Amino acid sequence: MTLYAAYGSNLDPRQMLLRAPHSPHRGTGWLRGWRLTFGGEEIGWEGAVATLAEDPSDSVFVSIYDLTTADENSLDEWEGVTTDLYRKIRVRVETLDGSSLCYVYVLNSFEGGVPSKRYLEIMMAAAREAGAPEDYLLELLKRAAQ
Repeated sequence: MTLYAAYGSNLDPRQMLLRAPHSPHRGTGWLRGWRLTFGGEEIGWEGAVATLAEDPSDSVFVSIYDLTTADENSLDEWEGVTTDLYRKIRVRVETLDGSSLCYVYVLNSFEGGVPSKRYLEIMMAAAREAGAPEDYLLELLKRAAQ
């Protein structure tokens, strides 16, 4: 099995149950040295979509899943790895039990652009469902939306 660190709308446990039904949730953690950002506004989804960018002064709240091979392949397709929309990279995620090597999806497009209000609301609800701390939720609320 492969560890996957979900962020953005994939923080929603119900969404992940649909996308990776055979893969157990292993907890939450922080991706240190990265920040949540947006890009690919030209792609669609009513605006820019979530991605990650390296930033030594920031952190991203994530949920960790232990993916089966079949669920990993399905999620790769859902996230657009097969169409080169996103790529997978390995990162270290800090948890209360130490650190784990996980993979995340990173957009293959330039950073920039503004997400839709609807997309930010989905991301906010997902973060809340995953148990993100209040200060993380407040930072999401401050984001500009179209």
